[in-house]
Amino acid sequence: MSLSPNRAGGLPHRPGVREVVRRRMDVAAGLSKEEQVAGFRGWNERGYVPHRDEPGLVQFVTFRLADGFPEAKREVWEKLLGIEDDRERRVQLEAWLDEGHGECHLREEGIAKAVAEALRKFDGERYRLKAYSIMPNHVHVLFEVGTVPMAKVVQSWKRFTANRANALLGRKGSFWREDYWDTFMRDVEHEERTVRYIRNNPVKAGLVKDWKAWPWTYVAGEE
Repeated sequence: MSLSPNRAGGLPHRPGVREVVRRRMDVAAGLSKEEQVAGFRGWNERGYVPHRDEPGLVQFVTFRLADGFPEAKREVWEKLLGIEDDRERRVQLEAWLDEGHGECHLREEGIAKAVAEALRKFDGERYRLKAYSIMPNHVHVLFEVGTVPMAKVVQSWKRFTANRANALLGRKGSFWREDYWDTFMRDVEHEERTVRYIRNNPVKAGLVKDWKAWPWTYVAGEE
């Protein structure tokens, strides 16, 4: 089976994914009519792994710049995209991003500030921020979903910041890579591990020695 990336930067449909989603939908509480109208999808799949989108879930999302996977290094990152194990694939891809591929426009203060402002704009209204870290070529965000579906929240962040960043850079074209990675938190321990990961990502990437020295990291209650 070919494992070349699809247009969203993921993998083609894998046997069994839809069956997993179907089984989980059978045992999960159904969404209300209002939630469905709002755009919540419950258990679903976007071509490579199952996803869950419901009000009240705490979601960990990662979105990255369009040039974080440069064409000149396609052979390398295509191999990473082809890793069968979902967790290992994501670990390897995030390690790739931490190496600083691409132009890394998020290093520019004005652009990083615009992203931070976008993340905070509807905090406490559409969602509740728990943590984020704006890295040179990608962004990690942990937030509790409110009345607006996760996909719409992420889309609004990306749309606003892409327009702002392109204006600051005097450029046109895609700023963010299409789609995003998402994982819902299964329990408190899972959430705590994720907060630690987000907080320590700039340290792991060699950007700073103390996470508090990175100006674009936020952890609720630790400001």
